Amino acid sequence: LRTHAVGQNNVLIVDEAQNLEPDTLEQLRLLTNLETNERKLLQIVLIGQPELRDLLGRPELEQVAQRVIARYHLNALSTQETVGYLRHRLAVAGLVRALPFSKSAMKRVHERARGVPRRINLLADRALLGAYAKSEAVVDAAIVDQAADEVFGESRTRSRMQAWTPWALGIAIGLSLATLGITL
Repeated sequence: LRTHAVGQNNVLIVDEAQNLEPDTLEQLRLLTNLETNERKLLQIVLIGQPELRDLLGRPELEQVAQRVIARYHLNALSTQETVGYLRHRLAVAGLVRALPFSKSAMKRVHERARGVPRRINLLADRALLGAYAKSEAVVDAAIVDQAADEVFGESRTRSRMQAWTPWALGIAIGLSLATLGITL
């Protein structure tokens, strides 16, 4: 009521909302009843995986689903969008030179991550670490495949993955210790 009195909006953002119990979603629906004569006092934004759509489609949550005034589903990225996404993420991280991924590697990142941004992040990070572990300046498709086998457990080539995993782990631990100022 105080924020409403000064003209501000209250927004409750719930991430990973697909994990909420139906009773909790019903309680959120009841919170949407808080209003004045002019407007609602609370806006609720639910963010979640595709399972959220399925959850809201359940018959016992029909009243909750009726309160949803806008829905947006983010589809998987295309190959071109994946490349743009990688470029953007690396630029934000401070990259000022050419991309450290070959064209075939970027295509493979898209294929193995299925265009899902969270999977792209995991795979690209692990592929960069793998290239570093091999002292390679550029990530190639083979490195992406090794990384994908490790992070997604979709083993196409277990023996290749196992060859550089100990090195990558050792380097990661060493970098972490160096960052903390610990020497062995």
